[in-house]
Amino acid sequence: MPERKVTVESVIGLHARPAATFAQTAAAAPFEVTVAKQGGEPVNAKSILSILALDVRRGDTIVIRAEGEGAEELLDRLAAIAAAS
Repeated sequence: MPERKVTVESVIGLHARPAATFAQTAAAAPFEVTVAKQGGEPVNAKSILSILALDVRRGDTIVIRAEGEGAEELLDRLAAIAAAS
């Protein structure tokens, strides 16, 4: 399954606005997309509440996974959103 590892650089982490953008982008995909803190349990990347529950803070690394047609492009977009948050 393709994946991307991203270190969150924002001082306030993956907060509400980028988490909403992240979830909306993931929700557009017709396949399963998950996100997890490195070493943690994956959650549904299409759910803003699940993303916020991860409590991603500055310096945390997240792992985004997706499998399906267009997964690589989607992972690149999601990685960019998480990195810029």
